[in-house]
Parts: sequence; C-alpha cells; structure tokens
Amino acid sequence: MLTTESSSLYHDLEKMSTKDILVSINQEDQTVPNAVKKSIPQIEALVEQIVPRMQKGGRLFYIGAGTSGRLGVVDASECPPTFGVPFDLVVGIIAGGDKAIRKAVENAEDDWNQAWIDLATYEPNENDTLIGIAASGRTPYVIGGLNEAKKAGLLTGCVVCNDGSPVAKAAEFPVEVVVGPEFLTGSTRMKSGTAQKLVLNMISTAVMIRLGKVKGNKMVDMQLTNEKLVDRALRMIIDELHISPDEAESLLKEHGSVRGAIEAVKK
Repeated sequence: MLTTESSSLYHDLEKMSTKDILVSINQEDQTVPNAVKKSIPQIEALVEQIVPRMQKGGRLFYIGAGTSGRLGVVDASECPPTFGVPFDLVVGIIAGGDKAIRKAVENAEDDWNQAWIDLATYEPNENDTLIGIAASGRTPYVIGGLNEAKKAGLLTGCVVCNDGSPVAKAAEFPVEVVVGPEFLTGSTRMKSGTAQKLVLNMISTAVMIRLGKVKGNKMVDMQLTNEKLVDRALRMIIDELHISPDEAESLLKEHGSVRGAIEAVKK
C-alpha cells in the first residue's frame, strides 16, 4: 500500500473532542518540515538544473491534478507580484483546466495525453522545465506529461509523497517527501499538501534569488499593486538609502520600483 493511502494513526475521529482533533492534526503537521528537510539534497539538485535554463530564457511549468495542481497554480501565480517577473515565466497547469481550480473535473487526472496537449499551447522548448506535482506519485496526467516533456528535451522534475513512485521514475530530478499516514486516512490535501507547498516555495524562491530578483533580503522587483506593498517599498528604500519618507516617496514615483529607486541613487 502507498504511504499516502496507509491508515491514520488515529482512530474513532468522530468521537474526538474539537480540541483533540485540532491538537492531533497539529501534532501530525509538525512532522512535515523534518520530512522536507530530508529532501533538501533533491531540491537543491533540481534548482541547480533549473537556474541555467531560465538564464537562457527558459520557463518553469508545473502540472498536477486536484490539490497538487492547485498548489502549482498558486505558486506560479505568486511569482509575478513577488518578483516582478512576466506572468508566463512560471506557469501552473491543472488537469481539467482553470475551472478545476474551484471544482473537481471528473476523470481529468486519468488522461495520459492531456498534460502535453495543455503544455503544447505554450510551445515548450529545451530551455524549459516541467515539474510534475502528485502526492500519490501515480497520476496518469502527470506521468504522461513528464514522459512527453523528456522526449521534447525539457528538464523534468517532480514533487511526490511516496518513495519509488511512477512519477518519480518519469522525472530526471525527483523530489520525494514522505510524510507518512494522513490524520484523515488518504486525505493528501493535509500533510502531503503542506509538504508540497513548502517544497514549491523553496524551489521558486531559490530560483528567483539565483536569477537576481532579490537584493539583500528584499523583494526589490515586487509589483506595487496596493497600498500595503507601496508602504513596504517605501520602507525598503528608506532602510537601504537612509533617507526621509518624502525622499523615498519621490524616488519611488520617479522610478516605479524599489530596485529602480535604489540603483538611481547608488550609481
């Protein structure tokens, strides 16, 4: 039996008090970071392969179904506002299309051919990377996509939560994070989903740092899409240049970004 499908260590959940349910879920969640820690060498190997390809103009694609697909879409959608990159540099694709983000699409994950059909609209090339996300590690949509991507010369990686899975075997650089049985048997939106989210955060953030999208520890290329982010940008400029709020505001208006403002003064 797959680890992700193995029986919960907790029994008679319906008889638990609310506090016991919450404490037990929290206890299980605390095991996830340690599982991710064990996978850091695999994550490092994947990031080291992605960066030089993206430096040549390559893109990063995520594919997945259900919770895994949604996590990929979320990570991809957060890269433009966080790092100021084009919306099509990191792309999340979910089995069943965008409508599956909100509502499950029946049998979408069972189609071996659809992932590559979905990817084909982006005209993928050998500088691109495809990461398949699948808690079980056996999703046909993901396996099929990875196999076709390899044939086309793309770099392939994956994030799975079982050892030795078909998805991991289909990927050149697999990341396997085995978190053990879920609190609610088979509910991989819980610990497995948390692990996948952590790994995707690590991959995209590390890649963007390596691509020069961060200065010091600041998001100097972030998009200024609301007042909170404008305030954050002003604090960054003040902290970096040791100037007054009025001067920082003037520089930000003139140059349109934290990076632009800082570089204008430090030339």
